[in-house]
Amino acid sequence: MSELKTSRLALMFAFSAISFTAPLQAQSILGSGVPASMVPNSAERPIDFAEQAPAGAGLVIMMQGAELPNIPTLSATERSALEAAIASADFKGKTGNNLELRGIGSRPFIMLAGASQPDDPGADWKSAAGSAVQKLMKEAAELAVVGAPDPAAMVDAALGLDLGQYRFDRYQTDVETAPTSRRVTIVGPQPSAAQALWDNRYKHLAQSVRLVRDLQSEPANALYPQSFVDRVTAAFEGVPNIRIEILDEAAMRKMNMGAIVGVGQGSPRGSRMMLVSYTGGSGAPLALAGKGITFDTGGISLKPNAGMWAMKADMSGAAAVMGAALSLAKSRAPVNVVAVAALAENMPSANAQRPGDVVRTYGGKTIEILSTDAEGRLVLADAVQYVADRYKPFALVDIATLTGSVGAAVGDQYAGLFAREDDVADRLLKAAADSGEHLWRLPLHPAYAKAIRSDIADVKNSGVTDAPGASAGAHFIGYFVSETLPWAHLDIAGVDWNKSARPLAPKGASGFGVRLLDQLARDWTAE
Repeated sequence: MSELKTSRLALMFAFSAISFTAPLQAQSILGSGVPASMVPNSAERPIDFAEQAPAGAGLVIMMQGAELPNIPTLSATERSALEAAIASADFKGKTGNNLELRGIGSRPFIMLAGASQPDDPGADWKSAAGSAVQKLMKEAAELAVVGAPDPAAMVDAALGLDLGQYRFDRYQTDVETAPTSRRVTIVGPQPSAAQALWDNRYKHLAQSVRLVRDLQSEPANALYPQSFVDRVTAAFEGVPNIRIEILDEAAMRKMNMGAIVGVGQGSPRGSRMMLVSYTGGSGAPLALAGKGITFDTGGISLKPNAGMWAMKADMSGAAAVMGAALSLAKSRAPVNVVAVAALAENMPSANAQRPGDVVRTYGGKTIEILSTDAEGRLVLADAVQYVADRYKPFALVDIATLTGSVGAAVGDQYAGLFAREDDVADRLLKAAADSGEHLWRLPLHPAYAKAIRSDIADVKNSGVTDAPGASAGAHFIGYFVSETLPWAHLDIAGVDWNKSARPLAPKGASGFGVRLLDQLARDWTAE
């Protein structure tokens, strides 16, 4: 979409009647005149389903424990050799464990991939397949993944494969051996049922997670508020039952959105608020609000240089809500949802807001700025008030890389969950367990609410000494959400970026939140 010429733009997407102009070009990084955002990542393995493993394909055998499953393609001699190898290596078939073997039979290799989970009788087919495909990234042969007992397990393996083989390499020009793009076949019973389940739902979920990882990984000279809008708008092209609303700075100023405008006023790249509503069901929508700081220097309260590069991913919450909406819409889920991305670039300049400033929000409440580096809660203050007022959701969940303290509290395996009501927390915890994106509930004690009160405005955005940082941040956002509206806050500052590879994601952007929010929206509809 070209640069907005109007202050406020609302588009009802009847795509047969709308033609798209090319997205706004981000700065060319490659020096070839090609927009950076249009350069593709290298090709990856396509996925299909079958009852038999293709001849000549390398074999990945998913195992739930140390016992070799029944694999019809194995001869008695091959099976005996594998059982001997399992015993010799003391392979237990645990999730994340792999044993690669060569010289057994006519296949180029056989890899054993563990799927058993500690203290859980169920198998983790996603992690087994995802871990294996990462280990075999440079393997030239076709792959066949066997051991899935039913179509649901086959689709789990496909999702693990698709997420596990993700890579962001579009700016690498000197790679000697590119990863292979040969096919991978998921083998099991009723492959047509697995294919239908994949095509109708889980392929769209995987694609949406991958879009979010792309957005997280892009450098800030390629991704900023307007180019984020363009990239996401292009992703929704052709998807039915979608409405997109975009607010530029002029519109937000007219609506007294002083918090988000203040955060972005130090940057020449204007702030945006992007709202995508999908109507697939009946009743009021579930609202999902995401922090979208496309780069965070800290503003006048400048961050130290060490690690500042990672602040290109400070828009992970905004990306996650857009990814969840895209997954729901492309799979035609019977739900109503509205996703809002509060987008700004936090830069120091002569025009930047200062510590000590006071800003007025969309709903008229005021904020004292004590640190310009506590900016995520500011953009969300306007976003949650606007979406609640204009879209009348039955519940609201916000998601943000908000505080470093949440990582200190729960580490890098959990996001922090804050909710006023047990029922809301329970719904999110169930969606977390079902999706595999884990949450840990943290306290919203009433005493912490008092800590954010300001001496000269309604609330202050920082300078809280008598409340945990993550809880204070949650209380700040909750101050702008009506007590009558079911609400939860997710702090994902510890899980948005993987410091090392994991079964479902390589090192780097995690795409956290898409699977969780997709599951939540399917489970929780207006009653």
